Amino acid sequence: MKNCALFDSLGSSEAFGVAGSASRAGEETDTAKFSLGPNGALFAEDGRRVQPGSGERGMIAISGNIPVGYYKDPVKTAATFREFEGKRWSVPGDWAELNADGTLNLLGRGSQCINTAGEKVFPEEVEEVLKQHPDIEDALVVGVPDERWGQAVTGVVELRDGAELDEVSLRDHVRRHLAGYKTPKRVVAVTRMFRAPNGKADYKTAREHALAALDLR
Repeated sequence: MKNCALFDSLGSSEAFGVAGSASRAGEETDTAKFSLGPNGALFAEDGRRVQPGSGERGMIAISGNIPVGYYKDPVKTAATFREFEGKRWSVPGDWAELNADGTLNLLGRGSQCINTAGEKVFPEEVEEVLKQHPDIEDALVVGVPDERWGQAVTGVVELRDGAELDEVSLRDHVRRHLAGYKTPKRVVAVTRMFRAPNGKADYKTAREHALAALDLR
């Protein structure tokens, strides 16, 4: 529709209204790029505020009206609701980079991060590139055990109708957009992507499928 506009909101039950992204008909919008809200910030693991344009990765945090904590779970509460700069922040576990203009490049959830040869790879970053390939309908990225790399970045893809799996083409496509260590070592296909009815990724089942397909069980 000519006057249609879409708005993506970045947040969670622990951190509502962290950032947003608006796109309109006829405009190009970068995926995973959001405008940081007034109560949002990025912090390094040591508690330093990440500076715009520094290229440093950090944890997304939001202050203001945030929950008191998790019901009867002090350990999880302490891990999520933290104090930086003398203020209490909600830090649900998402990582990003902060651009010079103050916008965020969302990398993904830290708990899903893949450690390959000492490098950290966020699955969502690789997934976005895979989904830009004309043969791919949907994609998830997981880490599988590897003797040389510790974990090997592995793509699990749902192909578009009529397409055939071409691992070389997909790997070359990712390598043109991302650093070499983020390129999947292998790519396996699935008839239907592993997602909950609300669209949330089922990484556990996707990883199990990859292990079985690559005979790594």
